[in-house]
Amino acid sequence: MDLELSARRALVTGGSRGIGKAIAFALAQEGADVALLARNAPVLEAAAAEIAAATGRRVVGVSADTTSDDAVRAAVAAAVRLLGGPIDILVNAAAEPAGFAAPPRLGEITSGYFHAEMDTKVMGYLRCAREVAPGMVARGWGRIVNISGLAARQTGSAVGSMRNVAVSAMTKNLADELGPHGINVTVVHPGTTRTERTAPLVAARAAAQGVAPEAVEAQMAAANSVGHLIDASEVAHVVAFLCSPKSRAINGDAIAAGGGAPRSIYY
Repeated sequence: MDLELSARRALVTGGSRGIGKAIAFALAQEGADVALLARNAPVLEAAAAEIAAATGRRVVGVSADTTSDDAVRAAVAAAVRLLGGPIDILVNAAAEPAGFAAPPRLGEITSGYFHAEMDTKVMGYLRCAREVAPGMVARGWGRIVNISGLAARQTGSAVGSMRNVAVSAMTKNLADELGPHGINVTVVHPGTTRTERTAPLVAARAAAQGVAPEAVEAQMAAANSVGHLIDASEVAHVVAFLCSPKSRAINGDAIAAGGGAPRSIYY
């Protein structure tokens, strides 16, 4: 299937590693030119060079902290300049992934921790959308995909659940506002996902439990209904479709990409 992304210009926040990097790679494979936004400039430039070499597309890095209005404004302007035109596609993935450390319990949640998490994942996403939306409206087309997470549907991390539910609420509000202008806004909920962080995590758990790494991976895979540890590239395939003109029928909705949460029904 041709996703009709050739020569589209995409901005992927959190694009230097993990799910964000996999999404940037998938979009470039489909013919898009891509700007990666992240804070760590050396890692960012290395990721951009790697994806450009593998796909033959224009892939650039712009360094910014999405908790700053001015930094986001400057980064989007830089992406537009480096890509040679306005942004058609925004994928928001710039947030600290969950599941790599135990979440704080009620008595351990500080105001600073709460506000930092919400500022990065909720307001940070909103800042980026705010900067690219006017150009999309002017051209009558655009796609915004927000990467959230299945903590929106589960307990176990109070702040993790709240930030992800907030991303979902923001997504639906933006979809209703921007949909009449040809802009679709969706949210994707990954579950436990294999990224470059997975191998060290598995090794540490295996050592702590005194078992082989394969046994730990099997435990992680057993948490979904397909019995397979979802890879970042598999999440990226879903996102690439949502960024396509072919996804017009999907707007304001949440797409789970975690291999299926057992026993739960969402409708």
